[in-house]
Amino acid sequence: MENKRLQKIERLIQKDLGSIFLLQTKASHGLLVSVTKVRVSPDLSVAKAYLSIFPSEKGKEMLDAINRNKRSIRFELGQLEKNQLRKIPELSFFLDDSLDYLEHIDDLLKNTPSQ
Repeated sequence: MENKRLQKIERLIQKDLGSIFLLQTKASHGLLVSVTKVRVSPDLSVAKAYLSIFPSEKGKEMLDAINRNKRSIRFELGQLEKNQLRKIPELSFFLDDSLDYLEHIDDLLKNTPSQ
C-alpha cells in the first residue's frame, strides 16, 4: 500500500515541477526543461528529480541555475501542492542524459558498416 502512495506522490511532484519549469522557460525561446522522473524517499523528506534539458549543450549551465534557485522552486511547488501534501520534500536535481546516450548509440549503429 505504501508503494502506491509513493508512486502517486512522485507523479504529482513530476507533473507540478514540469508545469513550474514550463512557466519559467517560456520567456527563453529554444529552451526546454522536462522532468523525466522523480524519486521520493519513503519518509517523504527528499525528492530527487531527473531533468532532461534541450538543447543538451546548455544542460550543465541550466542545471546549475536550477540548483541555485532550489528554494524558490520548492516554494512554488508548495503553493501548488499545499492541499495534497503536509510537508514538501527537499529537492535535488540531476541531469538525465539518457536521450543523449540513445542518440549516440543510434549514430554509432548508423555509421557502422554492414557486412
